[in-house]
Amino acid sequence: PPSLYATMGKYVQAQRKGKSPVFKAHTRTRKGAVKLRPIDYAEKHGYIKGVVKEILHDPGRGAPVAKVQFLNAYRFKRDNELMIATEGMYSGQYIYCGKKATLTVGNVLPLSSVPEGTIVCNVEAKVGDRGAFARGSGTFAVVVSHDEDKGTTRLRLPSGGKKTVPSGVRAQIGVVAGGGRTDKPLLKAGNAYHKYAVKRNCWPKIRGVAKNPVEHPHGGGNHQHIGKPSTCGRERPAGRKVGLIGARRTGRLRGVKKTGQDKD
Repeated sequence: PPSLYATMGKYVQAQRKGKSPVFKAHTRTRKGAVKLRPIDYAEKHGYIKGVVKEILHDPGRGAPVAKVQFLNAYRFKRDNELMIATEGMYSGQYIYCGKKATLTVGNVLPLSSVPEGTIVCNVEAKVGDRGAFARGSGTFAVVVSHDEDKGTTRLRLPSGGKKTVPSGVRAQIGVVAGGGRTDKPLLKAGNAYHKYAVKRNCWPKIRGVAKNPVEHPHGGGNHQHIGKPSTCGRERPAGRKVGLIGARRTGRLRGVKKTGQDKD
């Protein structure tokens, strides 16, 4: 029967990543999901005060997180939220969330209450999703313009791209803490080992051309060469989908440095 002969070759690593628990993220020591407060009446109409209890290191995350405590409006209890620490935040600081909060670093405001040119971070994509854009260490988004008629706001994201979001979405004011992390080189493999050990099994990376033909479409040959185009269609079968997948263009970016920065 042909099933006896169907087992030749290996699955390439990219295929194993989806299935196997070996490549899962290492989450045991993580502090928890980092989000804004769940949106409520106080934030929509006024403001609510919270206090930064402590600034924590979250393993596998380049940016510190802040543990912020709010009084619950409906029960006799306090609510702890893990928020992204903005640069300049300190323990014991009061932060204010809501439409009527002041424009101070660390506060959470809807974009409709924020003037153009403000630097914000941890911006929601939809109202109430508790934070989607500009959450990595040192990142920020810039409020480019408000469209009052449509109720939308243009943002410039850390990638340089522009995005239009509803003006009701919330954002923290300021820059995410932990900036400049990548300026210092890792210097040695041991540092890279520890960096990725708390993230997930994704290091060291072996190049496809360095493998055997059984393990990778680019493997084999008497010199390390790809031997076929490095670009590869979006709809190719899983074992062949390696290299530059669905590339619109390849090569160096020459003379097009003004990607998202130019107009508006």
